[in-house]
Amino acid sequence: MVIENSKKFSNPVFPFTAIVGQEEMKLALQLNVIDPKIGGVMIMGDRGTGKSTTIRAIADLLPNIEVVKDDPFNSHKSDLDLMSNEVKDAVQNNEPIKTEFVKIPMVDLPLGATEDRVCGTIDIEKALTEGIKAFEPGLLAKANRGILYVDEVNLLDDHLVDILLDSAASGWNTVEREGISIRHPARFVLVGSGNPEEGELRPQLLDRFGMHAEIRTVKDPQLRVKVVEERTSFDQTPEIWLETYEEKQQELRNKIIAAQKLLPQVELDYNLRIKISEVCSNLDVDGLRGDIVTNRAAKAYAAYNGQTKVTVEDISQIITLCLRHRLRKDPLESIDSGNKVLKVFKEIFEIED
Repeated sequence: MVIENSKKFSNPVFPFTAIVGQEEMKLALQLNVIDPKIGGVMIMGDRGTGKSTTIRAIADLLPNIEVVKDDPFNSHKSDLDLMSNEVKDAVQNNEPIKTEFVKIPMVDLPLGATEDRVCGTIDIEKALTEGIKAFEPGLLAKANRGILYVDEVNLLDDHLVDILLDSAASGWNTVEREGISIRHPARFVLVGSGNPEEGELRPQLLDRFGMHAEIRTVKDPQLRVKVVEERTSFDQTPEIWLETYEEKQQELRNKIIAAQKLLPQVELDYNLRIKISEVCSNLDVDGLRGDIVTNRAAKAYAAYNGQTKVTVEDISQIITLCLRHRLRKDPLESIDSGNKVLKVFKEIFEIED
């Protein structure tokens, strides 16, 4: 009975399938959910364009996950990379493990967050007097196996951005205080958003986001009216909206789950990989992160469409998202809209306009 009441009073989330436009952002989020190793997505765009709404909607769309009950890290019951040390010890000692199904964690990182709030803290006094590792988990622990959303990431302290990106890349968070070290799983999809008018991220940090989606304010007056009317209607009668879109939501949910299962079987031919690297080389992309992310995203896109072989068309749909933010060498330069990437892509893959 308590569960029913809590559902009744929970805040309804705008359906992902009802969001009009912003295709780049929606595609980037879905691909990162299919393969979190893509490395997250940076969403840059004007204020009031539905960035937060879309990110909350993708988290709400995803199926529930099975976690170890009362575990602060959302530990998996059998995957060692997604398991806290306590759960590992319990598994090794053949202790019974209780699990429950919960919504995918969606964690908001507030702009004024401290390092302790993000990473967690160790109670040194308790550790010294009682000889036990007393750890207070932070936001990275809560975000394990979920989505970590940082609004206005371009205004966040560079040191914190570094910590987030390191955890997102490695899947682990390590906290060290006074010679005491605690390590726990922190595998999440990192989503950053910001307004370019408030400043860009440094190129070195930007490069570590797997994808970069641009969103713009809708200009068409009729479409703007439609968006406003739909949002107003949803706020007035959310139950009717959720019921209307439930079938579409379930279809997309099934499509994403099928893509996650199909992903390990997807192949990317050697000659296509060579051409992807040729594009990166011609664009003077530093390092190999661009090559790796483009390969991963192309496979995820193929899986999303139910294919086991990546095509040139698949690559064309994702390459701009993967490379546009890696071209900027000077922090004062603006990010390429994608025209440069597409131009080189068409030349290398010999595609005529």
